[in-house]
Amino acid sequence: MIRKTVNSAEEALKGVKDGMTLMLGGFGLCGIPENAIAELVRLGIKNLTCISNNAGVDDFGLGLLLQKHQVKKMISSYVGENEEFERQMLSGELEVELTPQGTLAEKCRAAQSGFPAFYTPAGYGTEVAEGKETREFNGKMYVLEHAYKADFSFVKAWKGDEAGNLIFKGTARNFNPCMCGAANITVAEVEQLLPAGALDPNEIHVPGIFVKRIFQGRDYEKRIEQRTIRPRN
Repeated sequence: MIRKTVNSAEEALKGVKDGMTLMLGGFGLCGIPENAIAELVRLGIKNLTCISNNAGVDDFGLGLLLQKHQVKKMISSYVGENEEFERQMLSGELEVELTPQGTLAEKCRAAQSGFPAFYTPAGYGTEVAEGKETREFNGKMYVLEHAYKADFSFVKAWKGDEAGNLIFKGTARNFNPCMCGAANITVAEVEQLLPAGALDPNEIHVPGIFVKRIFQGRDYEKRIEQRTIRPRN
């Protein structure tokens, strides 16, 4: 029986070193690998390149790494909720590579599937395409984008089993699935860790072959990024 379980976040992050490139799943504050991020903070690993849709908020998610100045470069799509991120970017402390959201997802999927590059129309004619190869297909211009190369990928799922099979819940099924297997080592933290064979095969979103290590997370906050309420009449 294949067992990919580890006992803790500390064990799951074994081998992470300064200067590495990391993928981190999530969308806003939904479905982010909170335990893995907390362990990165505890370890004090620095000069990281982080690939993530967004940069968290000031005191949560990737914002915790930014507070400790552990991130050298952010590759993201949306970064508008983090004042510390803005300060570091404008001061030149942080290198930032903004990427169209669909392109970011596809660069992860390409890495997951073993494709070195792909063509996309997104960004053609803008600074996104500067210095990149362009080509015309059927009368439309496309930009050549290269797949990401990452050392570790950290994802968060609702359920997983000892063989690494994963099920995501609701909108947590965002960048997490396409980051599985897109790095040299994929680490999955899950809310519920079950014995191999306990999951319905028809409900599995990511097969265990894409996951190297899996552990049961704890103490998830599940914050709401922006709460909007309607006043009582």
